[in-house]
Amino acid sequence: MDPSKAEEPQLRHVEKDVLIPKMMREKAKERCAQHVDAFNHCCKDAGFFMVFKCREENAALKECLTQHYKDPAFFEECKQEYLREKREYEQTGIPAKNRKQKLPTSM
Repeated sequence: MDPSKAEEPQLRHVEKDVLIPKMMREKAKERCAQHVDAFNHCCKDAGFFMVFKCREENAALKECLTQHYKDPAFFEECKQEYLREKREYEQTGIPAKNRKQKLPTSM
């Protein structure tokens, strides 16, 4: 057995197919922010006709997002971040979203 594979934790189906892709979608939206903003602006301006008027912006947004979704290095980056958050949760018992919030200074 390859020693590098022994160290890597086994991911559950829900982690590999649901939780990590969810993190990838959120990060991809951040990385494609200019395309997201352009599409949102177009939709607001076009109103009911957005389906026809915003095809170019929609195509650019899809291309940007798909580029990230298909990138194995991006998946690995998100997987490592997920595993780091999972370890921190196992150690502290506090979910990542609650750890990032400011704690009150006075009780």
